[in-house]
Amino acid sequence: MLNMDFSRLVYVDTNAAEWVSSPLPGVDRKPLAREEAERGHATSLVRYSAGSIFRAHPHPLGEEILVLDGVFSDESGDYHKGSYFRNPPGSSHAPYSKQGCLLLVKLHQFSPFDLNSVSIDVSAIWSSDGKSTSVRLYEYGPERVYMIREDDNSRLLASIGLAASVELFVLEGQAEYDGLCLKPGGWLRLPDFDLSKWFVQSSCFFWLKTGHF
Repeated sequence: MLNMDFSRLVYVDTNAAEWVSSPLPGVDRKPLAREEAERGHATSLVRYSAGSIFRAHPHPLGEEILVLDGVFSDESGDYHKGSYFRNPPGSSHAPYSKQGCLLLVKLHQFSPFDLNSVSIDVSAIWSSDGKSTSVRLYEYGPERVYMIREDDNSRLLASIGLAASVELFVLEGQAEYDGLCLKPGGWLRLPDFDLSKWFVQSSCFFWLKTGHF
C-alpha cells in the first residue's frame, strides 16, 4: 500500500518521483496513492508514449482523469490538454495515445451510485489571463471538484466553502500551506484543511477536490 492513511497530510513532489513501468509497454506511472499493485484505489500520474495503447479494461468503481498534456484517446474520442472526464462505475474502455500524453488519474474511488458520465473542456481557464476564478467541474453528494486560479491572497477558497478533506494538484504558479511550498507537479492531500495556513504568493492554478473522504 502507498499513502492509504487518509488521517494524515501527504505531499508528493511528482517532479522528484521516479516513473514506474505499467504492465503494458509505453505506459508509465508515478503512483501517489495505491491500495494494491494493479487493482483497487489508485491516484497516479500516467504517461503514454506516442503510439502506446492499454488493453481494454473495466472500472468497477469509476475513473477520473485530467489531461495535463498531449492527447489521450479511447472509443469515445480524443481528449486534449485541459480535458476533465469521469467514467462511471461499471464502464470500460481501451485507451491509447497517438502523440503521447500526461494524465492525472484517479481509479476506484466513486460511490457505486454515482453513474454520471462527465466530459468538460477546461482549457479556457487554463490559458486565462491570471485573474482569480473557479470552475466547478463536478458535484455528487459532499464531493466537489474544481479548477481554480487564485492570485495573491484573493481568499477565493474561502468563498467556495471547502469541506475539511482536500486534495489538490498544482498546475502552474506557486502556493504555500503551513510552510510547505507547493509548486507545479505538487500533490497535496489532507483531512483537515485550514484556510488560515493557505497562502498564494503570486498566482496559482490548480485542480482541487473536496469532501470525498
